[in-house]
Amino acid sequence: MRVLLISIFIIIIASPAHSEDMRDASIKALAEYEKVVAEAKKSETRIFQDRLALEKEIALLKNKIKVLKSNISAGQLSMEKMKEKEVKLNSRQLDNKMDLREMSGVVRSITRDFQIIVQQSHFTAHFPDRLDELKPLLNKERFPGMNDLKKLSNLFFQEMEFCGEVVLQKGQYLDRSGTRQTGDILTVGKFTAMYMSDKEAGFLKYLEKSHTFASLSALPSWSVGRNLKKYMNGEVDDISIDFLNGAALRQITHKLTMTDKIKNGGPIVWPILAIGFFAFIIVIERSVFLRKVHTNTDLIMGEVNSLALKGKWAECEKIVKDVKGRPVYNVLRAALSARAETRENLESILQEAILKEFPRLERFLPALNVLGAVAPLLGLLGTVTGMISTFHVITLYGTGDPRMMSGGISEAMVTTMLGLAVAIPIMLAHTFLNRQVDHIIGDMEEKAVAMTNIIHREIIMVDEKELQN
Repeated sequence: MRVLLISIFIIIIASPAHSEDMRDASIKALAEYEKVVAEAKKSETRIFQDRLALEKEIALLKNKIKVLKSNISAGQLSMEKMKEKEVKLNSRQLDNKMDLREMSGVVRSITRDFQIIVQQSHFTAHFPDRLDELKPLLNKERFPGMNDLKKLSNLFFQEMEFCGEVVLQKGQYLDRSGTRQTGDILTVGKFTAMYMSDKEAGFLKYLEKSHTFASLSALPSWSVGRNLKKYMNGEVDDISIDFLNGAALRQITHKLTMTDKIKNGGPIVWPILAIGFFAFIIVIERSVFLRKVHTNTDLIMGEVNSLALKGKWAECEKIVKDVKGRPVYNVLRAALSARAETRENLESILQEAILKEFPRLERFLPALNVLGAVAPLLGLLGTVTGMISTFHVITLYGTGDPRMMSGGISEAMVTTMLGLAVAIPIMLAHTFLNRQVDHIIGDMEEKAVAMTNIIHREIIMVDEKELQN
């Protein structure tokens, strides 16, 4: 600035002006110069002051920068620590979320299992609202709270209490015709439910879909039904209970009749039944025949013996002649007709008469013995054919479904059962009839020997009288 002012002043002095003008101009220039110098000094002072202020401000700013750098360093350290803490908190939060999800899943799983228990429990027929209380706990978008857990635990304890109680109360059920009825319903724990109406008493089954009771299609046996009525009336302390969750009660409605068993036995059943029928006819015929031919033989023999001892042979022949078709009487008639023969001939004649009666007495018994032997063999044949059918099914379809194999197994078991059931009575009846035949033959031999002795003694007495005369 100062150099500029001096340059201006020189230029002014050097110009070809008038002296006066120059003087005035110099005075003005000097004044201007002084003014400029004063202003320059003021500017310099101001600039100096501004410089000092700026330097002071710069110093302050540097201090601030240092403080800020220090703060930044501290902030970075703090930020790193906060990041580490954030990582830890995020990890903890993730663990907590996983724990919460796991706990929520466990609660839903327990609720789902308990829902199945409640659906299968016949107590739901009396308290159907229990299922509605479980629905919020199964919502995946809803986290179960303490109230929900308390509600779930209360339902658990309620079910446990019901399982240990015997309750008789009024309720609705479907009778055997499908009509809804209202009557006394007895629940014995979780095992069995029963009903009693004015007409009958029986067992109930629980229908899960409709949450109601339905009576079994068949009534229990008379003794069980009578015991059930007495128990519900408070007259007895014991009752029949199904501990197999309905499996024993299903036996009431699914009992196989003999007709059903025969149908499951296959074609081999019919020959076995035919054997049983013919054997039954033979046994009845032989029993009636043997009983008929051996009736009152001892009484008639006693009369014949008493008359023979008195020598009244005509009356003896008359008694024996009136009875036809009986082996013992046939033997006695043969003895009376041959009483004039010697003892040896008489014995031979009686023996021949006894042998003649054998075919009549043993008629059909060999056939009965054959039938008794064939019946179990046919049952064994049915067993073999049934097992062949079962193995054929296994070859085609495997063993995944046991019901597919039940036909062949049923055929095998039913034919074996029927074969033995027919053969055992046949063999017993054959043995019994053989014993009867042996008894009749023994009786004939006894009566023949007795008649021979009587006739021989009578001949000896006649000979002695002739010798005396």
